[in-house]
Amino acid sequence: MSTLAINAPALGGTRYKEVKSAILAALAAGEWKGGECIPSEKRLAERFGVSIGTLRKAIDELCAENILIRHQGLGTFVAMHQRDRHFFRFFRIVRRDGDKAYPVVTLIGFRKARASREAAAALGIDTGARVLQFVNGLALHGKTVLIEHITVPEALFPGLTESKLRNRPNTLYNFYQDGFGINVVETDEHVSVALANELESEQLGVALGAPLLEIRRIAYSYHRSAVELRISRLNTEEYEYIGTRAARDDQK
Repeated sequence: MSTLAINAPALGGTRYKEVKSAILAALAAGEWKGGECIPSEKRLAERFGVSIGTLRKAIDELCAENILIRHQGLGTFVAMHQRDRHFFRFFRIVRRDGDKAYPVVTLIGFRKARASREAAAALGIDTGARVLQFVNGLALHGKTVLIEHITVPEALFPGLTESKLRNRPNTLYNFYQDGFGINVVETDEHVSVALANELESEQLGVALGAPLLEIRRIAYSYHRSAVELRISRLNTEEYEYIGTRAARDDQK
């Protein structure tokens, strides 16, 4: 069990941030897994040497960030990437009429490679470090509309194979959590325009060089530790990207 504690004094309202950081460190160390109940507020307050009020403020922020979840009468639990609760927090593609659907995912390619300069910078690893790269095609309403090019550090996903990826029983981030103890808690995304390459032209049914919406995402675990680089190309003929604010508002 981790022995993380708050040792140095903190000023004013900053103490709870140190508690929050210590809880995140315990989560990153695997002390509490997804779906598990964390210790009671009283026990955690004693462990970190703070008041219940300070401890509760730290937990409130972690709940607001969807890292922890309170269940009345049961306790506070580590959030899991359950399909119904979290999926549309990270999947922001909708049909232009506003209809949301769960995509049917097809694994198109998988390989081991060395990190490019771009991937290394995004993932915080050395250029040339071992990575796993795979390509997914996502179909909505029976038609493939999105191609995802994904790169992850091999060191974080030991034993990941094409077969395991193809036969995973749940969403990708749930697979990361269950299979490798990696919990994606936030993402940074930037959008731009790209031109369809041969693979995207074939899979999306668009002309070679046709304009596509490109969404570049870096996914982070606790303490903003980068775990995935995802470059997605969307055919916007019938679908659009709703953005992070709209996705958050829709969950309220």
